[in-house]
Amino acid sequence: MMRNATRTFLGFALALVFFSQLPNALAAPGPASSIPKAALVQPADLAATLRSASAPKPLILHVGFHILYMQAHIPGSEYAGPASEQAGLQLLKNRVAKLPKNTPILIYCGCCPWGDCPNIAAAYDALRALGFTQVKALYIADNFGTDWMDRGYPVARGG
Repeated sequence: MMRNATRTFLGFALALVFFSQLPNALAAPGPASSIPKAALVQPADLAATLRSASAPKPLILHVGFHILYMQAHIPGSEYAGPASEQAGLQLLKNRVAKLPKNTPILIYCGCCPWGDCPNIAAAYDALRALGFTQVKALYIADNFGTDWMDRGYPVARGG
């Protein structure tokens, strides 16, 4: 009886040690508020950039859920997968793998209010960890419908 209790305890202790050693990459991403204010782009500013014939355009990547991208997205943006999921992060990493580290990249999601978004900080953190130096995030306070579409900014569908 004592041996079984000891084995159970040792098994439990080993499991605790194992799980405490998992890499930080598996940890939950920080909140959207962890993205520096200097890295945020307001919707009106991006819309003006898109309208300008002479303004340089960043690579615009949607890092949210595919169904939302299909319903409506920023024209010229590319779907890069939901960054809250490992498969989505891998799509994002694959998309930028061959780009110079100084490529201007703008990410956006818009699935929900900024403070609740599960995707934006994960994508931002991943791109910065890969060494990209010009990463910006589109600040969508409420959701894509309210902060982009309802303001009359350009929208594309499908894709």
